[in-house]
Amino acid sequence: MAVKILSVDDELDLELLLTQYFRRKIRHGEYEFLFAHNGLEALQVLVKHPDIDIILSDINMPEMDGLTLLSKINEMRNPAQKCIMVSAYGDMDNIRHAMNNGAFDFATKPIDLDDLQLTINKAIEQIEFVRNSQKEHKQLKDIQSDLDVAREIQHAILPRVFKMKMADADNIDLYASMIAAKDVGGDLYDFFPIDDTHFGFTIADVSGKGIPAAIFMAVSRTMIKANGTRGVSSNECMKIVNDLLCEESLDEMFVTVFYGIYDMATGTIEYTNAGHNRPYILHADGSVEMVMSKINMALGIMEGLEFKSDTIQLQPNDTLVTFTDGVTEAEDAEHNQFGDDRLIEILKELRGSDSETIVRTINEKIKDFVGEATQFDDITQLVIKRLK
Repeated sequence: MAVKILSVDDELDLELLLTQYFRRKIRHGEYEFLFAHNGLEALQVLVKHPDIDIILSDINMPEMDGLTLLSKINEMRNPAQKCIMVSAYGDMDNIRHAMNNGAFDFATKPIDLDDLQLTINKAIEQIEFVRNSQKEHKQLKDIQSDLDVAREIQHAILPRVFKMKMADADNIDLYASMIAAKDVGGDLYDFFPIDDTHFGFTIADVSGKGIPAAIFMAVSRTMIKANGTRGVSSNECMKIVNDLLCEESLDEMFVTVFYGIYDMATGTIEYTNAGHNRPYILHADGSVEMVMSKINMALGIMEGLEFKSDTIQLQPNDTLVTFTDGVTEAEDAEHNQFGDDRLIEILKELRGSDSETIVRTINEKIKDFVGEATQFDDITQLVIKRLK
């Protein structure tokens, strides 16, 4: 595309001089010149041709001088439009005023056209830089817009209503949260009815961050729920999902998972821990116990693995606290970690609390501990309390 140059000068012979000197560039479509004879005419041309790149304006003109025109151009706020001011050599006060008010450069009369060519070339370089920056800024805004949509979709995927439509739903108190380190996260939690007396629940942490992890998270969640609702055991569910993920896994991504099947009638949980953080039980008496589990590999690493399951029993008013490593590995500005010991002490202080209070309190404690340090990992919790 031709560089559009508007020459604003009341001396008519300048028009002939410019078209003659730049005739080759005009002929080859590199430059396109437009002309005006005062500031008012220039504004009219700019309205008709808002894509003008360079304005070559005399300072001393009738009806509207160049300095006034410069102020009007500044009001248009187009950083990709450059003004080169022209005046007599002895008119340095006005030239200085023009430069202080946003002119890109200046030329003195009589105009040295070779020097003007260099000035125009420099202006074109700046215009291209600004336009490339604007393009990159737009791309970043588009990416941010996509991330905003992705975050909304992810939040829609994760359950936000913590009441299941089951006959004995009043027997449990359940709450969860996920605080992503980036716009979207790789952690997940979920829960779903399996039959009249059982529901499945899971908390998981995908390797990596950002959109790739979020996509892998969504795929993992779908696979776990699809197979869990069939009523298979927790270890069989993990075996099936692992094989499926190994077929689809890209860039060596994997996911740690704690998947449990809760019996509403008895408070028994049959579970499989696939490389995930061990949860805690906050007992009714205020004591805290780590949930031990057989060693299993994370999902998506190796196909054909067998997984081993375990069983725990929740008594009335016992609470199962599951979480991702973003909780215990949260760091303050000095790189001190939040840690399991601190988490255990907080849980002891939360004896008798409902699930939502436990989740929100832990999140607040982490926030206070981290302070101004940057969150580098997703922080996710899923808490289940047996009421009766």
